[in-house]
Amino acid sequence: MKKAILGTKVGMTQIFDENGKVIPVTVVQAGPCVVVQKKTIENDGYEAVQIGYGDIADKNASKPRKGHFAKNDLPVKRHLREFKLEDCASVNVGDVLKPDIFEVGDVVDVCGTSKGKGFAGSVKRHGTRMQKRSHGGGPVHRHPGSLGSSATPGRVMKGKKLPGHMGAERVTIQNLDVVKIDAENNLIALRGAIPGPKGGLVAITSSVKKA
Repeated sequence: MKKAILGTKVGMTQIFDENGKVIPVTVVQAGPCVVVQKKTIENDGYEAVQIGYGDIADKNASKPRKGHFAKNDLPVKRHLREFKLEDCASVNVGDVLKPDIFEVGDVVDVCGTSKGKGFAGSVKRHGTRMQKRSHGGGPVHRHPGSLGSSATPGRVMKGKKLPGHMGAERVTIQNLDVVKIDAENNLIALRGAIPGPKGGLVAITSSVKKA
């Protein structure tokens, strides 16, 4: 990837283009992010850039986290993420990244944690079909049905689509257009929806599969 930044989901709204067409957008408070550390092949075996985002009170930060930032006299940040950029040499420790690293028209990928929906059945969680609702089906219309596979192998195989915890997992939405950038207020508007609730942490990176 060429560019990357961390941000917070603000919410959705709409923007009108020059032709009066409505564009649904998600507004993200992107940055400012500070470059905390650079990984090198000599020291770490790979090249990457570690960036920090979000203010946190010193009393709420652990001693190891404080020491990590104190090495370069940087303010302690709440979130730390690593990105393998194509040109890590152009970034230095202490640099501040803002949404103006992107331009209107760029195509980006957005990664976040989806909303947690608690315990859900197989119909809602995986979209499995319901059982027949006639001829004495009983109160099991939304149950997954028979799980067994006779005497061989005589057990339920791993990966079976069953009820369980739904949501609250890492989700990436690809190929979203950058519609508008407000560098003064560190805001970036992306076409369409992105994962997670309002206030959730998201990572915006250059698209790896341009549509």
